[in-house]
Amino acid sequence: MFAVMGKILWVDLSEGRCWEEAVPEWVYQTYLSGMGLAAYTLYRAVPAGADPLGPENVLGFVSGLLTGTGSMMTGRWMVTGKSPLTGTWGDANCGGTLAPAIKHAGYDGIFVRGISPRPVYLYVDHGRAELRAADELWGLDTRQTEDRLQALFTGRPVSVACIGPAGEKCSRIAGISNDQGRMAARSGLGAVMGAKRLKALVVSGAFPIPTAQPEEMQRLTKRFLRWANFQPPFVNGQGARLLGTVMRWMPLSLRQDGMLYKFFLTKYGTVGLNQFSIETGDAPVGNWAGTNEDFPPNRSETVNPDRIREREQAKYHCYSCPVGCGGMTHFAGGQRETHKPEYETVLALGGLLLNQDLESIFEANEMLNRAGMDSISAGGTLAFALEAYERGWITREDTGGLELRWGDSTVILELLRRMIAREGIGDWLADGSRAAAERMGRGSIEAAVQAGGQELAMHDGRNDPGFALHAALDPTPGRHTVGAYLYYEMFQLWRKIPRLPAARGPLYPKGHKYGADREKAVQAAANSQFIQLLNGAGGCLFGAFIGMQRMPLFEWLNAATGWDLDAEAYLRIGRNIQTARQAFNARENLPLKAPISPRALGLPPQTRGANRGRSVPLEELASLYWAEMGWDESSGRPPRAELAALGLEAEE
Repeated sequence: MFAVMGKILWVDLSEGRCWEEAVPEWVYQTYLSGMGLAAYTLYRAVPAGADPLGPENVLGFVSGLLTGTGSMMTGRWMVTGKSPLTGTWGDANCGGTLAPAIKHAGYDGIFVRGISPRPVYLYVDHGRAELRAADELWGLDTRQTEDRLQALFTGRPVSVACIGPAGEKCSRIAGISNDQGRMAARSGLGAVMGAKRLKALVVSGAFPIPTAQPEEMQRLTKRFLRWANFQPPFVNGQGARLLGTVMRWMPLSLRQDGMLYKFFLTKYGTVGLNQFSIETGDAPVGNWAGTNEDFPPNRSETVNPDRIREREQAKYHCYSCPVGCGGMTHFAGGQRETHKPEYETVLALGGLLLNQDLESIFEANEMLNRAGMDSISAGGTLAFALEAYERGWITREDTGGLELRWGDSTVILELLRRMIAREGIGDWLADGSRAAAERMGRGSIEAAVQAGGQELAMHDGRNDPGFALHAALDPTPGRHTVGAYLYYEMFQLWRKIPRLPAARGPLYPKGHKYGADREKAVQAAANSQFIQLLNGAGGCLFGAFIGMQRMPLFEWLNAATGWDLDAEAYLRIGRNIQTARQAFNARENLPLKAPISPRALGLPPQTRGANRGRSVPLEELASLYWAEMGWDESSGRPPRAELAALGLEAEE
């Protein structure tokens, strides 16, 4: 087989042993690698009803099929498992350096079950694996942990993925850090590592990754790089804000070409459209109850991308990425460096909290990275706490004397410190806003803006209903990277798959987005299938935004594997992956339309601001989407015959 290593590594922490398992070729042909390999493996290995923090849960670290093949923007790794935050299928996606390390070590994935009697880390080197004591690492933050481990292995480059104090304390919003600040943050899977007493993975190797047509891979990559490296000089932060203001006032929407986003991404990273998103209503404000009018340009100036970029010392590139959206930045005074905060972090700790103090956002970002805690869920939970205090659901007695005020950066940082330490009110908040609301009662769930228990990201479904649709209907609820109407516009899949409808445009009425019809269901289903194909390949969402007529994903897959499949056939593989993830939840008898905050759906609609009068017809969209996916349109359950065909269950 080409492009894959043909086997996975199993680790049983309870028994303290490691072993290899060969992966049949048909599994790769059905699911690719990456997310697909994980979905197939976990469905079979994790029993229904397993405790997410118990020994039966399996934590999978997987690398994509295209990783290491000479393709570009295909170096993403994924961690998967049953989520302790939502109780559903859980996954988190990350860049950094772990993805190629897993394959060069000889594997397509590393799967961990059981619970160690003491803290350990897993060392994998060129086909050898062993568990080593980590007592001296327990209690260290993520950067300290990685520094210690890197110092132990100086003979060959290693990649480290580890948890910090949040994961050790089983915070259900804990993530996993790689490369000292790249975070696989969502789904609370850092808590699973903590519960298993697995402090870190240290992975190295030099196995070659063969491709079927290396010269064709090189030709395709050169063609893609012409697009990825094209960068006009006119892009700036103030211009983006003004464009957002104009688009807010326009009665028409403009179909988006992802090359425009790529220009901002190359120059600024993900923070390039901070103010643009606030102005258009894409970014929620004041715990989703406010509007752009509550964080106008004179206040949002604090998150102007030019102000963040001026602190950048060097660009950060994930493996196989020519864009380099990350960066190393410094705090005021230049005494300390930190990874540049991402868009989600800046706005979750900025406009969502009405916080105008940029320095506090940098400080909070560093705290979260070192603790190994999801900045989206942390920001959403802090916003919940501020509103709960304002509405009298908690008092100064509950907060240990803290007066929780919107925009008070001193209070925000102290509350965050207590969340990380599980100290006082922080213990209430460390498992996310839904858990805090359940503990608090008094109707406070109204202020917990989440889907299925996971806080929503900084993209408002009242501005793009596709975000709300996928946040509620994806097997991992509350996610923003699994689909939106905007994504469909940028992927331009219809250029490769003629049966798919072209996105409306170049200008179309804004009201078109708020209906429920089959066209939107077709687009949403195509989004879901394509995203999972991308995750099976190890591809970067930002690369896909450049458009499938420019990023040769389907052609790379054929050249790497030697297959001869068209784009439609690859989209069916994406559907297989999404079906396996959906089946994981269906087997748990969970609602396959996750409960989502009415506030995020515009119920009731806002009466002012960019999203005034808007609501999302989720109930109608759900049935249409499930039908388009080929699942039961009233329940969302995949048919048993399809599961049997995918090698998941025997047909009754």
